[in-house]
Amino acid sequence: MSQLEYISGKVFPATFHVSDSADEADITKREVTFLYHNKGEYWFCEPEDKSKRFKLDEVLLGNAVKFLKENSDVTALVWTNDDDEEKIIKLSMPIKMELKVKEAPPAVRGDTSKGGNKIITLENGATLNAPMFISEGDTIRVNTETGDYVERV
Repeated sequence: MSQLEYISGKVFPATFHVSDSADEADITKREVTFLYHNKGEYWFCEPEDKSKRFKLDEVLLGNAVKFLKENSDVTALVWTNDDDEEKIIKLSMPIKMELKVKEAPPAVRGDTSKGGNKIITLENGATLNAPMFISEGDTIRVNTETGDYVERV
């Protein structure tokens, strides 16, 4: 059997006997609001109390950092240890998010040598491939799990 350690994200083998028992981890989901990032630190707050701010490292966030948008709500998995101390172990992004296109090179008629796609920059600085008809100022829907363009909104 394999075990997943949520905090480090590592999988390691484990052997259990019929008589073995294990305590269930106290993990809850809670909404948090992303505020801003600065020098590899990502600052969040409680949605109902903006004065309760905390920071999370980029390593903990993983690929989610690519699509974080200021003042957007995300779901945090919170682990409470035996001393009743809470620790955020993972952030879950919505599967699809709407982001505004900040930069998009103009579509040139007949330029389909690259498969009809071009690289665009979103409002949060993320870049991705999108169809030629997407232009600056458009709002698009992005799949946060794959990082792919889904549709124009």
